[in-house]
Amino acid sequence: MNPSRSPKKVLSALALATLALTLAACNNQSNNGAASTLVVQESADIPTLDPGTTYDTGSGQVVENLYETLLTYKGNSLSELEPLLATEWTEGNEGREYRFTLREGVKFHAGNDFKCADAEYTFRRNLVTNTADSGNWFLSESLLGTGANANDDSSITWQRITDAVKCDGETLVFTLPKADPAFLSKLAYTGQSIVDSAHAKEIGEWDGTEATWKAAVGKDLTGSPLAQDPSGTGAYRLREKTANALTAAAFEEYWGDKASIKNVVIQKVPEQAARLQAFERGDADLIETGGRPIIEKQLTGKEGIAILDNLPDTGAFGISMNQNMKDATRIGSGKLDGKGIPADFFSDIDVRRGFVAAFNVPQFIEEVQGGKGEARNFLLPDTFPGYDKGLEAPKFDLEAARAAFQRAWNGQVWENGFTLTATYRAGSASAQTGMELMKKNIESLNPKFKININAKEWSEIISDGAAGKELMIITGWAPDYADPDNFVHTFYSSEGYYQPRLNFKDAQLDTWINEARTITDAERRNTLYADIARRAADQAYYVLLPSNPGILAYRDTVKGISAEAFNPMVAFRTGTLWKALSKG
Repeated sequence: MNPSRSPKKVLSALALATLALTLAACNNQSNNGAASTLVVQESADIPTLDPGTTYDTGSGQVVENLYETLLTYKGNSLSELEPLLATEWTEGNEGREYRFTLREGVKFHAGNDFKCADAEYTFRRNLVTNTADSGNWFLSESLLGTGANANDDSSITWQRITDAVKCDGETLVFTLPKADPAFLSKLAYTGQSIVDSAHAKEIGEWDGTEATWKAAVGKDLTGSPLAQDPSGTGAYRLREKTANALTAAAFEEYWGDKASIKNVVIQKVPEQAARLQAFERGDADLIETGGRPIIEKQLTGKEGIAILDNLPDTGAFGISMNQNMKDATRIGSGKLDGKGIPADFFSDIDVRRGFVAAFNVPQFIEEVQGGKGEARNFLLPDTFPGYDKGLEAPKFDLEAARAAFQRAWNGQVWENGFTLTATYRAGSASAQTGMELMKKNIESLNPKFKININAKEWSEIISDGAAGKELMIITGWAPDYADPDNFVHTFYSSEGYYQPRLNFKDAQLDTWINEARTITDAERRNTLYADIARRAADQAYYVLLPSNPGILAYRDTVKGISAEAFNPMVAFRTGTLWKALSKG
């Protein structure tokens, strides 16, 4: 790091964290000091500060405040976008070209002026380094027609990358191989934040040239030089990051409205009890609480703590049913003899329909979600465009389940029974309860039906699920960008991310999905998604879990958090960026 190029101050994170706690605890003695520091406590560390590989909430909550994207979501809307580092944009060539006019007078934390060359470098770097551990796959889908990088797809050349994104003077130009209705919302994802190209090259990042691009393909950026020494245009700049704390300070040369809170401290506190104690004392302003059960039982009604409930749910969850199990060791006898199941057990639609009808969604809402939430008809958030609220959700109906199982496999399922294993994430009480509810209801239909439920580590479930070696697991998705395609292709396409967990091909769904992701006619897209939802429900591809409204607890001295300001696509934890918060 070149000290002359970086405005960071050498200040121990531990020292600043201690200072913050002292200020919070001594609020009566120093109101101005306490009001200048926001203290956040999380259970885990922050993996990276490099936007090029940011794809987790821990990293994202910092990166989104240090860096900025070309555009962002407007207010609490999930469909309206507004300029940020861009001031305007135009669409041409039937949705295959976008031209962005960039904001002037913007400085990076290292002191460099923001120019078109920085945006050009950023997006080319994201296309070059693209890995499955970053969100660049969906940028590459838009700009190159594939989610792969040049190591995995030999058709990707330097020429294709440079043709896809380039500067025309100080105007940034994107050229797409085909129209992508989700392209603009993809650009609002924090992983597409603009980096300081001169600073990046100076500290040892890729130099942005054709001569070196091949060596940078698929490069792991988690611990990159830019992750250690970031330079963005955001309202906050990094002071220091250690294994246990991160400190950030308001950027005095920020182009927009200056931040009211001058310092932000994020502390790693693995023990939930310790976080809750600090929160109740007022030593932390925001914490990872543990979710609705903890908030409702331990924090609601406590002095100094405010609760914001019924926040929009932008996730979707269901129980997948694998139609071609890839691990013969996990299906017992491998036959319909009561001691196991065949590998293609779930390929019979009546088996799937039986499981769907036997899952008690209203009971799940009561026991797991405290009575909050609604049954869903599709694995798409009902807050998103494309969700057809007029389509009825599957009903809990044991008689319908019984009839379906009696038809399944020409009566063999009912006559012989089955034994299978469903898996849930170890330590997840909600997942365990969901599987236990399913087990109880299915086994109540026929004494020959047996479901074993198995707890496994999350990392094992992810790897085994991707290999097609899990029969039934809870499968969920949180949005990268606010477009229905991010969910529908992921869950239902034969080329979707979760296809290995299901192993089915539905040609009709594929046709509709592929059309919807290549047209910009909103009315036609909504019609297509309604058709997809209707067919997916009829085919019973998933046991659908209900919506689950969000809930947030925060110290009431923190101002700026509200339902009107809350946008789950903009900021993790608070729904609004740090720069919009204040303390009083």
